[in-house]
Amino acid sequence: MLKGKRILVGISGGIAAYKIPELIRSLVKAGAEVRVTTTQNALQFITETTLQTLTGSRVYSDVFAAINEHATEHISLPEWCDAMIVAPATANIVAKMAAGIADDALTTTICSCAARKPIIVAPAMNDKMWENPATQHAIKTIQGWKKVHVVEPDEGLLACGTSGKGRMPEIEILQEAIEYALAPQDFAGRKILITAGGTQEKIDPVRFISNYSTGKMGFALAHECARRGAEVTVVCGSVSAPLYNPFGTIRRIDALSAQAMYEACTAVWPQMACAILCAAVADFTPTEVAEEKIKKQAGQTEMTLALRTTPDIARALGESKRTDQMLVGFALETEHEKENALHKMERKHLNAIILNSLREQGAGFGTDTNKVTILQADGKTAELPLLSKADVAAQIVDTLFT
Repeated sequence: MLKGKRILVGISGGIAAYKIPELIRSLVKAGAEVRVTTTQNALQFITETTLQTLTGSRVYSDVFAAINEHATEHISLPEWCDAMIVAPATANIVAKMAAGIADDALTTTICSCAARKPIIVAPAMNDKMWENPATQHAIKTIQGWKKVHVVEPDEGLLACGTSGKGRMPEIEILQEAIEYALAPQDFAGRKILITAGGTQEKIDPVRFISNYSTGKMGFALAHECARRGAEVTVVCGSVSAPLYNPFGTIRRIDALSAQAMYEACTAVWPQMACAILCAAVADFTPTEVAEEKIKKQAGQTEMTLALRTTPDIARALGESKRTDQMLVGFALETEHEKENALHKMERKHLNAIILNSLREQGAGFGTDTNKVTILQADGKTAELPLLSKADVAAQIVDTLFT
């Protein structure tokens, strides 16, 4: 996703600057070319040698330095990059951005970049500084700029020893924010429903029936659609994968049981343009849920558990689907795979179904990769090779929605 992209990293003088080498390493690993500009104060927390070693390029930290490649680095770097990220963005830098002040290497570069290239701003500071009315006014100002995307700070333990809002988001969030800012906004205005994870069907207060789903594939689809401008609603069962939401464009609804997921999906479906049902929903649930923990009796060797079928979410949405809506399902089969998937697509009135198999090495539950076949109701078929789940999500979206 970032392969071949040129990312300019701007570092200001906050303690969170020590985390930025890890961001640079992650960007380079993803295939991006990275260059860095800093304030002089930033170099109190991290050395130019470290930054130059990681990027393979000189650091632009002094407007008048003789070693600068160009006399106007603050112009040439914005022309070179595809996007810029300012992290950490101190209260001072945010205020300067809002006022258009350009008095050092970083702020002159930001000033040249702001109207032309996407800029991701990741504020990081003490919670008292974050709450300062002047800081909040500056944040609101730059949030109104077309090319600027602000990733709000996290809450937690701060460098001063207190807790509050002001921590710089984790590296994964920052990289996701860069990917969001660079993605084409071809899904702007679309409302998309995605289900993810496995459901849990309660037996008693401490036990449940579930499956091995982690939510990784569903969340990869949510990230892909949200990056491209869609308004995404994710209905989550039990998940262990992280759902990155740097700009707050994903609405999350937690629904652990099949019944709860059914109610959540049917409630929002009329407002959606399309739905991708990726969750592993239980087909059966206990007929009765014990109020107390079921205890093994002395000498007991067997236990019988009565089950009933759960609501069929795909079929319910398929039967109520309008002509302007698109419904995509998932099928994981262990025998007669394609035949069973096609039957499921027809029976549940789906526009397409994504078939994956436990037979493939590196595919299925809990992995970071997947191998799927896209089957469409019009007879079109696309068999994908083993890819990362993020790349699988992109291929699914490109195949079905563009």
